[in-house]
Amino acid sequence: MAWRVLITDGLESNGKAILTKNDIADDKKGIEAAELLQIIPEYDAIILRGRTKMTAEVIAAAKNLKVIGRMGVGVDNIDLNAAKAHNVTVVNAAVATSIAVAELAIGMMFALVREIPRADASLKAGQWLKKDFNGMELFGKTLGVVGFGNIGQVVSRYASALGMQVLAFDPFRDAMYMHERGVEAVSLDGLLARADVITIHTPLTDQNRHQFDDACFSRMKDGVLIVDAARGGIIDEEALLRALESGKVRGAALDVYEKEPPVSFDLIKHPKVVATPHIGAQTAEAQLRAAEDISNEVLNALNGLPLRWKIC
Repeated sequence: MAWRVLITDGLESNGKAILTKNDIADDKKGIEAAELLQIIPEYDAIILRGRTKMTAEVIAAAKNLKVIGRMGVGVDNIDLNAAKAHNVTVVNAAVATSIAVAELAIGMMFALVREIPRADASLKAGQWLKKDFNGMELFGKTLGVVGFGNIGQVVSRYASALGMQVLAFDPFRDAMYMHERGVEAVSLDGLLARADVITIHTPLTDQNRHQFDDACFSRMKDGVLIVDAARGGIIDEEALLRALESGKVRGAALDVYEKEPPVSFDLIKHPKVVATPHIGAQTAEAQLRAAEDISNEVLNALNGLPLRWKIC
């Protein structure tokens, strides 16, 4: 039989070619929630990104649905409990975008320490403010990596190559695992106390929502730099704004926000903030890898074959 696969947030042509070799793939990029609810019963599988919300209501209506494929890493837009209750398999493309996100995180560090956005904007405005820019080097600084999964490990390798000392906190990794990969395993408090730069690479969960709050910032070194290219909501944005205003945080680089698109731009417009619109995975190479990985994984799930990146 031919499986029917719904694509709701776009998919590169290489992924579509895999899906349509023996099966049917309908590309309804930009579909709204009401229409999705109406047509989802027709499909055996759905491939989505972060825009489409697979709520309990949608999953309950999906009478033929067997697999949800998330083109990327995070699955916070999928009700996993509902998926389990309805025996729907959830898979993602766990490693396809790791390099892209890691490179953005490192790029954001350079942007912060050398004030690249402000230097660029001032020169384009006709100002020669060379003496106003007195940056610092990443070499010799201590990087604290919160979350030592695929992306956190790539960031750690890049940072080590730059001559940074790397600390890592991850409650799901043991110290030997981290030591074998060239980083020092520490507690979260140990990381906060020692890191000159902190970069976040964890999924958003109920347990770590607003983990970076006023109390957390108070335990950091004065003048720390913060990078978040993981998920909005891990940082309490109002607390970060207060830490920037007080000088506790010297600068922050954000690619993700609690509300996307953001509702308030007070934090984003702060002169000590470098902000991008959730572009971590947006490279041509990463998108091609993700399209191939998720298309194959969805078909494997439909055909009862072994899975590499099963969430539930």
